[in-house]
Amino acid sequence: SPGTAIAEKYLDHNRNNFLCSLYFMKDMFSYSILDYSTGEFNSGEDKVSELYNVINKYSISEIIICKKQLKNLDVAKANNILVTTYHDWIANHQNCYENLLEHFGTSSLKGYGFTKDDLSIVSAGSALEYVKNNYFGRTKHITSISKIISSNTMKIDVSTLNNLEVFQSISGKGLYGTLIDTIDYTSTSMGGRLLKQHLSKPLMDSKKINYRLRMIREYLENNITDSSIIDSLKSISDIPRIISKISTNKSNPKDIINLSNSLLAIDAIKKNVNKNKLLLKLISKTKNIKKICLEINKVLISEPPIKLNKGGYINFGISKELDELRSISENANKWLLDYQEKQKELTGITSLKIGYNKVFGYYIDITKTHINKIPDNYIRKQTLTNSERYFTEELKEYEHKILSSTDKIIIIENMIYDNLIEFIMKNISSILFNANILAQFDVIVSHSINANNNNYVIPKINNKISNFSIHKSRHPVVEKLLPLNEKFITNDLELGNKNRQIAIITGPNMAGKSTFLRQIGLISILAQIGSYVPAVKASMPIIDQLFTRVGANDNLSGGESTFLVEMNETANILNNATSKSLIILDEVGRGTSTFDGLSLAWSITEYIHNNPLVKAKTLFATHYHELISLAENLPDAFNLNIIVKEHDDNIIFLRKIEDGGANKSYGINVAKMAGLPSHILERATELLYQFMNTENNNKIIH
Repeated sequence: SPGTAIAEKYLDHNRNNFLCSLYFMKDMFSYSILDYSTGEFNSGEDKVSELYNVINKYSISEIIICKKQLKNLDVAKANNILVTTYHDWIANHQNCYENLLEHFGTSSLKGYGFTKDDLSIVSAGSALEYVKNNYFGRTKHITSISKIISSNTMKIDVSTLNNLEVFQSISGKGLYGTLIDTIDYTSTSMGGRLLKQHLSKPLMDSKKINYRLRMIREYLENNITDSSIIDSLKSISDIPRIISKISTNKSNPKDIINLSNSLLAIDAIKKNVNKNKLLLKLISKTKNIKKICLEINKVLISEPPIKLNKGGYINFGISKELDELRSISENANKWLLDYQEKQKELTGITSLKIGYNKVFGYYIDITKTHINKIPDNYIRKQTLTNSERYFTEELKEYEHKILSSTDKIIIIENMIYDNLIEFIMKNISSILFNANILAQFDVIVSHSINANNNNYVIPKINNKISNFSIHKSRHPVVEKLLPLNEKFITNDLELGNKNRQIAIITGPNMAGKSTFLRQIGLISILAQIGSYVPAVKASMPIIDQLFTRVGANDNLSGGESTFLVEMNETANILNNATSKSLIILDEVGRGTSTFDGLSLAWSITEYIHNNPLVKAKTLFATHYHELISLAENLPDAFNLNIIVKEHDDNIIFLRKIEDGGANKSYGINVAKMAGLPSHILERATELLYQFMNTENNNKIIH
């Protein structure tokens, strides 16, 4: 099924292929995310209201759920993911718990962070049962399970990930123009998948964040010019997926050699980071599994064929019988020629020839003129017009050896291969542990290359810092998409919980408000995954939740208008934000009438400002200039605007943010830039003047 696929043609090497198992209990649900192709297994619990955020956050190919609970799942909201049901009896809590204990070989699941009564037990046990049934119990590569603890990571809903184009471009161009595409310099598939996981779940533990940042700094100081480390990483194959193929009897000799070469790369990396205390400590956590590599390289030739059924992949010296059979097979022609010469000498028949056909096998061909010279040990096989064909017991015996040797070679090689696989399987946990360390190392190297190539700086980030202070920040994606001769205009931000808690940002469309909003959101994510950031200087607090309400999108298939989508997302923000959250709002209220929209925008701003349970740091871009006066009257709000230069009725966007509100919207100027007919622009200018200078708008339009 899609959620248990392991064939390479169905998999993206830099993306997980998750099966999601769901189980509901009142207003809670548990979810278990299993990538059968890598053995990654995670499980957590959340409120039912977060269901579709969880589903859409992971790379889920298939959802499984027991039949009686299917009604709890709105399949339409599952984003076209295949939903498979299983028998209700499988979702028995006690059975699931015992299945998990049996699989992991433990007396409890405390070592994995779970108690016996956790709701996650059912979804996890059901997921394991499902893949066991799909693959006849071949699940040895699933060696552990991790508990998803949402309080340990920044909460980012799917709407925010989409609005910020972290994984998917709004333009529909796939990865092009996304954050992951811009910052991903990983060399391994494992590292690529881990980087994506980091971006979806930024850390909230400042110690872990800063540990990653210090490792990047070490690499930048000591190894950024060392290509040998990159070469070592590029030589590493997708270890978890090789192990998955081994576990399911889908591997081939080439996979096993790739596994050995990948594991041996660890030693090369260790030698090249020996000047780095933290990086060496990380890579030195790897288990010593040289015995596995030695055994693989002892048994298999260095360049084996892919297919098992043709043999020729086991080294000489492993099996005496195999070597003898190979010798027979490889020396058959020589033996036959030698035997032919020997028979010529014995019989004195110089025209004697040894031939072969599929019906009679090997034979000795003698013309009838020499019939009187036939030895007694020759046995007649066939009579022809001009010759007779014979065989000897010795020739028959060798024929049997030749014809059976190929089949025996394949049987013996497969047996040796199976023994090697069994040996590797005993060390799966250590191999996968090393794969995870290599993935972590690859991500650190990727961040280092990104920081070096794109002039990123190390952010100062911890729980003691209360204000955002970002100097000359840049949008990590937009700056890469600009033409070579165009330079990105940097901007500063000072944002805190007092005096500068809510920034009301005004200015014309196309001036750069949305870019500025998004770059602050992306910088927050980058900092909390332990990455350098695109700025000259950055100091920031730990954010518990990042919310965005950017753009206007219909959900017509779900019966939701642009405005309803906008209000749904805004309600989610206002109901869940805390004083440690960052809220990014772009043009809230524009989906309805002017006065409705202004009233809502005004009220939302007051609520965020005045409600002590929210009081979140907020960036609010708006075209409602009336909010400028609101910011002036709220103690913790302030105005920002995009600088615009006017010249001969034309405007130039300087893309620069400054304190204070914009003095006009420049909408007609933007319309002129878009090419609207001049008579429309003239009439619009006339109407604008009347709107701005009359108290009764209804009287001016004729």
